[in-house]
Amino acid sequence: MKTGPRYKIAKRLGATVFEKAQTQKFAISAERSAKNKRRGRGRQSEYGKQMLEKQKVRVTYGLPERQFRNYVRKALAAHSAKPSDRLHELLELRLDNVVWRLGLVPTRRAARQMVAHGHVMVGAKKSRVPSQALSVGDTISVRAGSKEHGAFVGFNERFMERKLPSWLSWDPKSMSGSVVERPTVTSADPAGDLVAVLSFYTR
Repeated sequence: MKTGPRYKIAKRLGATVFEKAQTQKFAISAERSAKNKRRGRGRQSEYGKQMLEKQKVRVTYGLPERQFRNYVRKALAAHSAKPSDRLHELLELRLDNVVWRLGLVPTRRAARQMVAHGHVMVGAKKSRVPSQALSVGDTISVRAGSKEHGAFVGFNERFMERKLPSWLSWDPKSMSGSVVERPTVTSADPAGDLVAVLSFYTR
């Protein structure tokens, strides 16, 4: 997905949309920029707030508008859960997001590249589809031929420093794990106000 100048987008939507923007230097610059905008603008409309939240969530997961809209449509059609909870679950259970949550790579963008290059297995099959939807019980592993890849050098040490989400399991020695339960807004922080996102699409 083409996003344009990343730091400019992060200043508009918030540092959380890009992992590399989450630095003290960026935070100071963004706060200064926000103060200048507040001086020159009036109160933001409800529609404007909803659109900002939509963009924030969409860019965080690196999704084009059409694909994101499809997730929203599925969430609104859910009968077994609140639409906002279902949308959160659909986004979090993408294969690229799970690879990122496991700490195999530092960013979701890098996770998409890792999957697309064939380094990740789902069950016994290699997957090259970053958007592949996972379910509880699915196993994820690094392909045997990829374990010596430069991206995984020192992974065990990095893994020990990262907090693993409660809905995932991972064995750093075998470099494999699984989805042990459905992600919730408690076990996986939402990228934005998902209720506002759904309101944007149902106006």
